[in-house]
Amino acid sequence: MSIRRDLSNATWRKSSYSNGDGGACVEVADNVPGAVPVRDSKVPDGPALVIPATGWGAFVAAVRSGAFPSR
Repeated sequence: MSIRRDLSNATWRKSSYSNGDGGACVEVADNVPGAVPVRDSKVPDGPALVIPATGWGAFVAAVRSGAFPSR
């Protein structure tokens, strides 16, 4: 199921983990109530994943705890 959200007023910020040479650039918007939109900064007019805020919080907590080790 797909639900469309108006993200025209979203304030995007690049992840601190994105590299600076134009590679893996992820942006998130923090000002969308109850959700966290995520997009590829290289394609700002492309699609965004909109994740429930509770799910995003659980994901960030898992990353910080080392549940997804880097290679």
